[in-house]
Amino acid sequence: MDEAVRDEVRGWLTKASRDLESARKLAAEPNPFLDTAIYHCQQTAEKPIKAWLTFHSLRFEKTHDVRALIAQAAERDAPFNDWLEVGQFLTPYAAAFRYPDEKLMPDRAEFDEAFARAERFFSFVCSTLPAEVQPAL
Repeated sequence: MDEAVRDEVRGWLTKASRDLESARKLAAEPNPFLDTAIYHCQQTAEKPIKAWLTFHSLRFEKTHDVRALIAQAAERDAPFNDWLEVGQFLTPYAAAFRYPDEKLMPDRAEFDEAFARAERFFSFVCSTLPAEVQPAL
């Protein structure tokens, strides 16, 4: 594998891992920032699918639409079809709660669901990639 591709894939996965840890820390009591934490859940899903597409030399649009990115991966690898709903669920958090609006903060249950889905998806994508691109944590 080309060293530059390996480094780019590992970079995407490392950033996703840090987004997951950021979400965990931002949601911690006693003073959680769930609005910011849930954004990092979306990022935890967006970055590994971009890593997977990069690994497989598949070009993708500059987008935060996790579902669309998963659909692109599913065209090559059918098991990604099982994750389309996760992409649909997480995609809105790229912008939701980031700007003043009528709903400023997700509740704990909504965050917990987003975190669990993002964590499972991140683990799934990592499991499909070789050890040489796994993030150094």
